[in-house]
Amino acid sequence: MTRAAEQLSVAQPALGLQIRQLERDLGVALLVRHSRGVEPTAAGRLLFDRARAILQLVESTEQELSSLSGDSRETITLGLAPSIMLLLGSDIVVDARRDLPQVFLSIVEELSFVLAEAMERDELDLALAYEVAERPGLRRTPVMEEDLLLVTAPEDPIPGETIAFADAIDRDLVLPGERDMVRRVVQGIAEQHSLSVNVAYEVQSIVAMKSLVRRRAAAAIMPYGTAAEELRQGTLIGTRIDRPAVRRTLCFIRPAKRGPFRNETELLNFLDRVVANLADVLGPLARRIQKVA
Repeated sequence: MTRAAEQLSVAQPALGLQIRQLERDLGVALLVRHSRGVEPTAAGRLLFDRARAILQLVESTEQELSSLSGDSRETITLGLAPSIMLLLGSDIVVDARRDLPQVFLSIVEELSFVLAEAMERDELDLALAYEVAERPGLRRTPVMEEDLLLVTAPEDPIPGETIAFADAIDRDLVLPGERDMVRRVVQGIAEQHSLSVNVAYEVQSIVAMKSLVRRRAAAAIMPYGTAAEELRQGTLIGTRIDRPAVRRTLCFIRPAKRGPFRNETELLNFLDRVVANLADVLGPLARRIQKVA
């Protein structure tokens, strides 16, 4: 309830009151309340599914009416992870206008887990996000794997071209919170090998993380795109991690129950070119898995 209230920009007591009023109007309980929070009842799940279908119908009706009024462009909201925006953001915007004349592309930049949650709330049409788990309401296609790097200050060079995973996580590290994709990948590998991750600082800000690394207070495990400019300039140093490698998977996600878009083929081909361009920029750090579909 707390997170829902934050997302809706309303006070939690006001949200709770509105739900209770809705339950009174419908004559059925929508949520089961317990010490760990709330979960939907069968009626609550049914109402959610129907409400989502109604909103999708309203949206598609608006698009059809717009096409009759002479504006034939289809509005698509695309979610992108921050590292993709850092590497390709302006190119994606410019290329979309050129290559998709019948589409108005609205881009949302958020962390991957936020994008997946936003899609479940029908706030996004499509997304490219990392490490998205299987979810009942989403269709998920893995399209690329990417190696992460140990990022250090130039004054703290790593001997050799790679560093063993055990040695990387033994250093003082600055990592994001436990819901973050990178943190979950690192923690998952460590648990598989019965190792502990030395988290000296937990910071959700990428800017602050890079600042701590530059001050030599810690090292960081992060994607190339997050620190691309600093790595190119030499103000930070990136080293590949091996034995085992630390990898994340880029997924193309879309709502499971949504039908094809009017410009489906053009959209998917465009997004596949985005992934291909991303793989080219990442070079040996990336491996394509399959096409966007």
